[in-house]
Amino acid sequence: MSSVLKTNALESEAIYIFREVISQFDKPVLLFSGGKDSITLVRLAQKAFFPAKIPFPLLHVDTGHNFPETIEFRDKLVAELGLELIVRNVQDAIDEGKVVEETGKYSSRNSLQTITLLDAIEEFKFDACIGGARRDEEKARAKERIFSVRDDFGQWDEKNQRPELFDILNGKIENGQNVRVFPISNWTELDVWSYIEQEKIEIPSIYFSHKRKVFLRDGLIWSHSEFVYQEEDEQIEERIVRFRTVGDMTCTAAVDSYAATIKEVVGEIRTSTISERGARIDDKRSEAAMEKRKQQGYF
Repeated sequence: MSSVLKTNALESEAIYIFREVISQFDKPVLLFSGGKDSITLVRLAQKAFFPAKIPFPLLHVDTGHNFPETIEFRDKLVAELGLELIVRNVQDAIDEGKVVEETGKYSSRNSLQTITLLDAIEEFKFDACIGGARRDEEKARAKERIFSVRDDFGQWDEKNQRPELFDILNGKIENGQNVRVFPISNWTELDVWSYIEQEKIEIPSIYFSHKRKVFLRDGLIWSHSEFVYQEEDEQIEERIVRFRTVGDMTCTAAVDSYAATIKEVVGEIRTSTISERGARIDDKRSEAAMEKRKQQGYF
């Protein structure tokens, strides 16, 4: 199958999933981070419901430690498309004593997003949360279904997943349950970038090569920022880098790269021997880090 035919088939599947969400759920929401995967979801949702507007809001769980380029792009996209954006802040959960701020060398707010997300689901009574997870990202993702049920505590039981045969998606849930929906579950990182190239989708500049103040730790390139813990002997330098994945600044490493266009990024990914999640510092806490967070209600 040619790359264009494959991309078109993946697009058709994702559009089908979006339309199933609207037909089966009462209050869906799209979880939006400002990264390439959630931006791709927005484009797919536009196509699924054109010429009408996207019929559900976007929800951003803001750690307060996001890359400025990502937040600027988020607000620009929402304004241009006339979308409804809901923002809930991890800082509020910290202030209310619901979670405790981490400290030290590897401190991050990434894992603290869970409580804020679950609170938002309860506040708005969302019954389906649409996310951009892909099976190739991290091994815990591969255990998910496209419609992945969470219990009334927001928790995920990987042993109790429904079969999904012949594209039959079962959205029936009990009172208090909700579903995570993954329209690009069968996509790879390269598929996403190929779609962005094909559709000429605008994405944040942080994904392209640029000069940035960074420091090295554990063989990874960390952003120099007031939000990122840095020891005195960790020297700041300027390097030409880009980001393959965009999350909280405290857990997202850069990569050395001169890829300044989407075409160059696609070429770089085709020859890469390191996975996208290799730049996610939070995944390195333990082999089961992602799975444990998902069991607790994380995205």
